[in-house]
Amino acid sequence: MAAHVLPHKSSRKKQIKLNEHLPVDHRLSRLYRVGAGLMGVFLIVFGILGLINKIGFFSTQGNTVIGLNTNGALSVLSVCVGALLLAGMVIGGNFASTLNMVLGIAFVGSGFINLALLDTSFNPLAFHIENVLFSFVVGLLLMFFGMYGRVSSTLPHDNPYWRARHPEEAQLEDQRRRELQEQAREQRTQDQGQAQDQGQAQAQGQDQDQGQDQGQGQGQGQQREPQGSP
Repeated sequence: MAAHVLPHKSSRKKQIKLNEHLPVDHRLSRLYRVGAGLMGVFLIVFGILGLINKIGFFSTQGNTVIGLNTNGALSVLSVCVGALLLAGMVIGGNFASTLNMVLGIAFVGSGFINLALLDTSFNPLAFHIENVLFSFVVGLLLMFFGMYGRVSSTLPHDNPYWRARHPEEAQLEDQRRRELQEQAREQRTQDQGQAQDQGQAQAQGQDQDQGQDQGQGQGQGQQREPQGSP
């Protein structure tokens, strides 16, 4: 009785590393960098302006900066998160994508938590409703920047995340692509050889025609010579 051995599929996920020399990877990494950089710069500016106003660290009243309420704790936290996002922008690649997603989820969670604390005496970050809405917006933007080209059921097959999740299919597609390229190369070589053969045949035909013309001319000249002799 023959035993059928099923191929073993490793449950270990392939570590994804974007190669920015490739067009698709470069496009994705650039988007992750832009998202992290924009949010990081805004948070740092917001935090610095809050610190300049010398607001109490845990003041629940706070002060308004760029249309948002803040205190010392929120200002310091904003500078730290902004610096982390700028680091993600510098590193880029999969790190920036993951960082954007994680901080985006954190911002959305912070919005819900502080929404529940608005009407309580415990409001350590001096959140107002504007801050809650801001947290939701920034969180969604960061999640978009982090998940773009990564979380979808219809990713193109040249996407690095699709290739990492489907290594066997990606390998088969690469093999098929190499075969097609090799066939195209062989076809081009064959076409070039046929063109050269045709060119040589035409050149030989022209040489033969010229030789025949010259032979006929010499024969006619020899025939005229006896007729013209005395």
